[in-house]
Amino acid sequence: MKHFPWLVLLFGVCVAQVPEPTLRRGVDSRVLIPESAVTRASVRDAQRRGVDFLVQKQNADGSFGGPQRTKGLNIYAPLPGAHDAFLAGASGLALAGLLDAGDDRAEVKRAIALGEQWAMKDLPQLRRADMTTTYNIWGHAYGLRALVRLHRQAEGDAERQQKLKQLAQQQIDLAQRYEDLNGGWGYLDLFDEVKTQKPTGITTSFTSATMLLAMHEARDVMQVVLDPRLVRSTLASIERQRFPDFTYAYSHGHRLYPQGEINRRNGSLARSQACNAALKAYGEEKITQDVLARWCENFLEFESWLDHGRKKPVPHESTFKISGYFYYYGVYYFTESAKHLPQEKQRELARGLARIILSRQEKDGSWWDYPLYDYHQAYGTGYALMALAWCEQAMATSDLPQAAIEKP
Repeated sequence: MKHFPWLVLLFGVCVAQVPEPTLRRGVDSRVLIPESAVTRASVRDAQRRGVDFLVQKQNADGSFGGPQRTKGLNIYAPLPGAHDAFLAGASGLALAGLLDAGDDRAEVKRAIALGEQWAMKDLPQLRRADMTTTYNIWGHAYGLRALVRLHRQAEGDAERQQKLKQLAQQQIDLAQRYEDLNGGWGYLDLFDEVKTQKPTGITTSFTSATMLLAMHEARDVMQVVLDPRLVRSTLASIERQRFPDFTYAYSHGHRLYPQGEINRRNGSLARSQACNAALKAYGEEKITQDVLARWCENFLEFESWLDHGRKKPVPHESTFKISGYFYYYGVYYFTESAKHLPQEKQRELARGLARIILSRQEKDGSWWDYPLYDYHQAYGTGYALMALAWCEQAMATSDLPQAAIEKP
């Protein structure tokens, strides 16, 4: 690629600029709540507020978010397909968050049922917008996350589970259609002059990890079929982008710039969680528990660098070329990485992560990190609810007397 690596953006490229203060809303405190305030009860309260936000903001057709709230600076989004992809990704995350929250109120059940109707109707139509973007990969990946959880919820209903499995298999097959020739997936093919049916654009380590992890979960829960060649080529792509310290290059081209800001530890804080988790899930022996624990600890210690970029409207404008939308992505994939660690370590990490998530919740109950049209509160809240579900589960035994913890 002939362009400087920092031109590569997570969701695309932006146009124009507006002053930063016009886009900063709600809670913007950099101060964390006291450690003593982090309890299972406070986690459940935060979950309920997040669930309430999503239920109230759900669209009439069951989806979440939309192309409204445009501004002077917007992510590159060729119409209409880019917004189909944004809607699918945000809706998949929001629906998965609602399901993970385990809230059995009637209005929540109705919202989930409506979301399932939307998924069954709209996910089969998801394709790439044009030859310049493959944003649809986010929709396939997070659509799978929601379908897996709906499949679990449908236990005992064989017909419904079969329909969900068929849709999940279709999403995997569609994703395979857009695998990059370098292996794995990217989201953007804007700069290369040559356009091909099989993308030859920008394979990114984290997009590949995102899709692989969703596929792995779907295989474990729903017994969908994965193409071994696809899995091997994607794992090889991620491994080529891994540096010896388990930072990961932003993209295939970035592997030639190991000391570029975005490729260093703080620039890779969110990315390393997803990539380590993906390689570990598929049996990579180099991803040891020591590696996973060290990077989870890195996240908790250096989260302030990610937070510094949170809500800033220009992609990659922050230190280490961090974008706001790295934030809740990293929060969620922290949990995907940490779940491979011993239970005692998970409890320790869960309290640290829950403290961060509770501190960042907005006054309206949502979480968001980057102003992306009207999708950001839906996807941010979905990520946070899934992460809090893991935190609450990992913390479950820590509030019990020691004797109760030690019982088999």
